[in-house]
Amino acid sequence: MTQQGATLGSASTTDEVLDGVDLSGRTVLVTGVTSGLGAETARALAGAGAHVILTARDIAAAHSVATQIREAHPSSEPEAFGLDLADLESVRALADRLFERRTPVDILINNAGVMYTPFERTRDGFELQFGTNHLGHFALTTLLLPSMSASADRSDVPARVITVSSDAHRAYPVDLVDPNFQSRTYDKFVAYAQSKAANVLMTVEIERRVGGQGVQAFSVHPGVCATGLARHMSRDDMAEMKRMSAGSPNALTNLKSIPAAAATSVWGATAPELDSVGGAYLADCGVGAAADHATDPATAAALWELSDELTAPSARQP
Repeated sequence: MTQQGATLGSASTTDEVLDGVDLSGRTVLVTGVTSGLGAETARALAGAGAHVILTARDIAAAHSVATQIREAHPSSEPEAFGLDLADLESVRALADRLFERRTPVDILINNAGVMYTPFERTRDGFELQFGTNHLGHFALTTLLLPSMSASADRSDVPARVITVSSDAHRAYPVDLVDPNFQSRTYDKFVAYAQSKAANVLMTVEIERRVGGQGVQAFSVHPGVCATGLARHMSRDDMAEMKRMSAGSPNALTNLKSIPAAAATSVWGATAPELDSVGGAYLADCGVGAAADHATDPATAAALWELSDELTAPSARQP
């Protein structure tokens, strides 16, 4: 993997980030590829020579994106697989299939997500946003980590786990006692924020556990971008978002293009200058700082243990 030096920032695009990068021989798995940031991330990485595994709940849409990538980059060979992060059986099935095929994953990009959804539970009984954004990705990541570490050992190039979070994580911490709203009243803003805080905490703990075993982890704030993620939002929701972001002027008005919003994920996945800062929170193609409640080592360890219990094959929420 090679990369030319460049000055990058909030307006940088995926193609600018990958200028001079050669990902030949590297396999990248991206979740949530049917549109928006996931589709752009997959397209850009395939264009840089990576073997890209596209995953999504809508397998027909994932195949369509794979076709578009092949048309844009005829030498690429993207593959599409079904993956429903709200169904742990689906997560395990994908991991098993990759293991059976002996497909090593060098870079995992946990991109998929839902935002501000009405109250709903996943197939396994988790609150939908926490279950999809965090627990589904936690299960996928932990299942793939052993093979990622082994792949890194063979290639002498670090494997990377990139998890798309959001600055919304600053609003509320993870409730370790009742993360699935079994006792407290459901609030979609609280639920989304804690799921994004969980993404950062998972990154911190991955780095602590396997950072010395050839796997680096980074969480990413992509910035504000108009995508299908906002499909559940109303005008009242926008007003609440403005209230919550009052301390960050222009946070909701400086919209990024999709290639610019996906750029930080791509940078995190490939930039060699990040080798010494594993576990960092990235924003605008630079190293940022997450909220204290999302980087506390004790909280990260406790969330990992809780998530491990919740996603165990024998566990199921009432």
